Amino acid sequence: MTTRKVTLINGDGIGPEVVEATRRVLEALKAPLEFEHHDAGAEVSNKYGTNLPNTTVESVMRNTVGLKGPTATGIGVGQQSANVGLRKRLDLYASLRPVRSVPGVKSRYEDVDLVVVRENTEDLYAGIEHIVVPGVVESLKIITEKASTRICRFAFEYATQHKRKKVSAVHKANIMKLSDGLFLDCFRKVAREFPDLQSEEVIVDNLCMQLVKNPEKYDVLVMENLYGDIVSDLCAGLVGGLGVVPGANIGTGCAVFEAVHGTAPDIAGKGIANPTALLMSSVMMLDWLQLPDYARRLERALLKVHAEGKARTSDLGGTATTAEFTKAVIDAFG
Repeated sequence: MTTRKVTLINGDGIGPEVVEATRRVLEALKAPLEFEHHDAGAEVSNKYGTNLPNTTVESVMRNTVGLKGPTATGIGVGQQSANVGLRKRLDLYASLRPVRSVPGVKSRYEDVDLVVVRENTEDLYAGIEHIVVPGVVESLKIITEKASTRICRFAFEYATQHKRKKVSAVHKANIMKLSDGLFLDCFRKVAREFPDLQSEEVIVDNLCMQLVKNPEKYDVLVMENLYGDIVSDLCAGLVGGLGVVPGANIGTGCAVFEAVHGTAPDIAGKGIANPTALLMSSVMMLDWLQLPDYARRLERALLKVHAEGKARTSDLGGTATTAEFTKAVIDAFG
């Protein structure tokens, strides 16, 4: 079997700890992977003069796949997010966030199983803003037919491939009639190409209420960038938080799989970080690399450890260290 090179990016805060734990698990899994280490994030800015060195981007382009820890982004100041930079430079246009209940992880809901598909390249995240006069700032929301059609088609194709039943377009076209209206027009056109799938349209504020009341109503959700950023975190809250959901940013022939939680600087270096999110993202990566047997083996081991509850990190109410949790997953391979 051909060995695949994967660009491994530590990130900031607890990033190096969860990345190292994940590397150990993947090596114990004996997946045909070879890791190429590169840097990104706020903690390397002084070394490179940027939070996203060209060598890191070039490595992902060359290998076509990256596995990344969380990176820090300044609020209101500083450089553009390294995450946003990666997405733009590699045209990783689709953010994919499957959200499923995890056995043994306490949450307010049971049997949640939905997928958030977020457009990654435009909307207000295009970052086009300026000061009109002192005290007045204008930000431009960019929505294009090309990007909207592409992300809607991604959502419908994903739903077809994974035997899902319904795709819901999330919007605010009742107010933003031109921009969100264009997104909806693109959704409707793509939906006609997939007559075997149900399609519906839901206003974003109503969606948030319905998700809290009846998350089982939804299957695959597709939306613009800003709504996707907010809704994907809301959905993670339904199953226990960002520490137990995976994330991927996917383009044409290139993808970066990442932990979607924060850098948790308050616990960095203490050896108590939970690597679950990055391990789950690794399951997605293995599937993307067409290594489904390895993906299922890792997934089964991880879910078994959570279901048994003997090795549980502090964020989930336990006392296990990162190393103890990692060993438990490796031992679960049998």
